[in-house]
Amino acid sequence: MRTRIKLLVVAFLLPAVFRTASAHPGVGIVLDRKGNVFYTDLKQVWKISPDGRKAVAVRNVHTHELYIDNFDNLYGEHLRYEGGSTDRWWHRVWKLSHDGTLVDLIPERQGFLDDYNDFQFVHDAQGNFFWAARGDTTFIRRRSPDGTVITIAAAKFRDVRWMTATADGTVFLTDLYDLVRVTPDGIVKTIARGLASWNVNRLTGPDRHAIMGLWTDARENVYAAVFADHAVKKIQPDGRVTTVVHSKSPWSPTGGLVAPNGDLWILECSATNAVRVRRIGPAGQVRIFH
Repeated sequence: MRTRIKLLVVAFLLPAVFRTASAHPGVGIVLDRKGNVFYTDLKQVWKISPDGRKAVAVRNVHTHELYIDNFDNLYGEHLRYEGGSTDRWWHRVWKLSHDGTLVDLIPERQGFLDDYNDFQFVHDAQGNFFWAARGDTTFIRRRSPDGTVITIAAAKFRDVRWMTATADGTVFLTDLYDLVRVTPDGIVKTIARGLASWNVNRLTGPDRHAIMGLWTDARENVYAAVFADHAVKKIQPDGRVTTVVHSKSPWSPTGGLVAPNGDLWILECSATNAVRVRRIGPAGQVRIFH
């Protein structure tokens, strides 16, 4: 009994940023060819122009992820909960064209975005998109623009979470706390283990949101927003891991990108579910966008 009481007290005293991790913050932050940055705060999608001006790009959309194609068209989702006696979820997928036209790519329908033949957010430069079909054996699949679907890899993963793809179709994914690489020819390799440090969330089970967004740079380094550690970690191709950014409590990183000029953009969420973006220049100069 004393042990149980002690655990309850510890859980109550946890920093709020860990208790709210299950709220599933957004990871979507992308850059177009003109230098505009778009990011989600789960209420709308914001645009930061190259001169630092901030404006709403898409209003009243609850999207966790964003995707921008080779023509600067922006894609996102709107997920809503109906509640009440129905207890139903609904979703739609929208597209903001580079000319500012906003249309629904997939009209609203019941449930979650799990029809992988329609749309997913993990794409490569050729327009292929990727997803994980989870089960006792998890299949990593690729759909080409002409609709052809193939399985590129199958493995006994523990819990596939966030994914990203490079221009050539190499997929990186988090398997709970590990980073895994899947090459276009189907070679699966764990390149870094234990990216998230122990925290008290794990007393009651795996912290499925310990690691959030993934992204890459031109040198084939992978970056992981390690929410549980308030840190962005860089994983080099040889598996070496370094911490490149710390987020000061109550903030923690959820996503990011590396711009062609070397700027590191970090999407952060606070204990109160506020959202901000930090831009860190190659020389360490910082600007914060609230």
